[in-house]
Amino acid sequence: MPRLTTRLEIQNDLSSLRAREGITQQELADAVGVTRATVIALEKGNYNPSLELAFRLSGYFRLGVEEIFKVKGA
Repeated sequence: MPRLTTRLEIQNDLSSLRAREGITQQELADAVGVTRATVIALEKGNYNPSLELAFRLSGYFRLGVEEIFKVKGA
């Protein structure tokens, strides 16, 4: 099996998903059990979520994890 030697750059569409739902960063943070700072970091691409958080976000938006998070360039 090939070895991954570089860090994957993960992109997300959380900002537009929030806008579609008409919710604030704080409301999303409260809904999935994190701080607003975590939501900000996610939206800026400065933080990749844990698997648990990715599934919480997936459940909140009723989308698959892979519909919210994508590998840049893939």
